[in-house]
Amino acid sequence: MTIYILSSTLDPVSTRPPQKATATGQSILPTHTFASAPSLDVLLIPGGLGTRFPTVAIEHAVNFVKSTHAHLKYIITVCTGTSLAARAGILDGKRATTNKMAWAEITALRPQVEWVPHARWVVDGNIWTSSGVSAGIDVTLAWVEEVFGVKVAEEIAQGMEYEWHRDPTHDPFAERDGVFPM
Repeated sequence: MTIYILSSTLDPVSTRPPQKATATGQSILPTHTFASAPSLDVLLIPGGLGTRFPTVAIEHAVNFVKSTHAHLKYIITVCTGTSLAARAGILDGKRATTNKMAWAEITALRPQVEWVPHARWVVDGNIWTSSGVSAGIDVTLAWVEEVFGVKVAEEIAQGMEYEWHRDPTHDPFAERDGVFPM
């Protein structure tokens, strides 16, 4: 597997949210621009505070998702990264989930999506969406299990010393954040 990191330009991309000057972060160097991206099988769309505010960079990412989704074998979103897929319109008529602390904001972006409030992750066709960051690890491990087998997924989880939640409905945050009261 070859991993590419895509952005609008090849300039370093900060992981520090622009709205939080005191937050920590690092810079990541893209390997390709959206315009020069090689052919992809899988697109992993990360989330974070930077995905929640309209910027030129976000619009470029949304346009990339919109223009490439039909050629991808899989799309995996983590946390508020689901908002980019929703803005691109590729979740219309599909089941999806997102981070519960940003639930009202993200789901309001695209009412054409069948938003699933009580889910750690949701699979609809070739699109895998997850709620928060740890759920993003779980959905990725579930995807690895689907594509490469359970042994490979278990080895990755064990190597990370990660307690893998295999139940996509295991979502205590839906109740905690008032998205899906019991």
